[in-house]
Amino acid sequence: MSNPTDKRRILVIDDSEAIHTDFRRILNPEQRRGRDDLDLLEEALFGPTPSRTHDVEPEFEVDSAFQGQEGLSKVREALEAGRPYTLVFLDYRMPPGWNGAETLRRLRAVAPTLNVVLCSAYSDYSWTEIFQEFGEQHTLRELRKPFNGQEVRQLALTLTASKETAAKSG
Repeated sequence: MSNPTDKRRILVIDDSEAIHTDFRRILNPEQRRGRDDLDLLEEALFGPTPSRTHDVEPEFEVDSAFQGQEGLSKVREALEAGRPYTLVFLDYRMPPGWNGAETLRRLRAVAPTLNVVLCSAYSDYSWTEIFQEFGEQHTLRELRKPFNGQEVRQLALTLTASKETAAKSG
């Protein structure tokens, strides 16, 4: 198991408990603890295969906030603790609190370069409107619900890798 400080930190801000569960399942699939009997039998019959070695994928530390205000507090606390989030998955609609745009406005005030993926099944704003207000297209993406697990994982890997690389070089 890796050190918690080695994990890529992600915050999910969504009013649905089920969405948080989905993100956790996608981003932290159960790791195999070791080789099972079938793996051992295959190796005994065919010998070790170099193609069986897998690259170790980074681990994610996934935190939850159920409203925009709570998410903003968590981002502030993480910055103050010196353990900032590298990515936020943010829902557009979270009644009765701030919507995604208002939450994003507040997040940008405290963490202007934070990668954010806006998630929704609805089109409350056009991407033209979003980019006119928030700019920084490389730090802002969209993910439509229902989302594809593979797409979520790829976004997380890509967007957290860019921040990790920048942090190591700077």
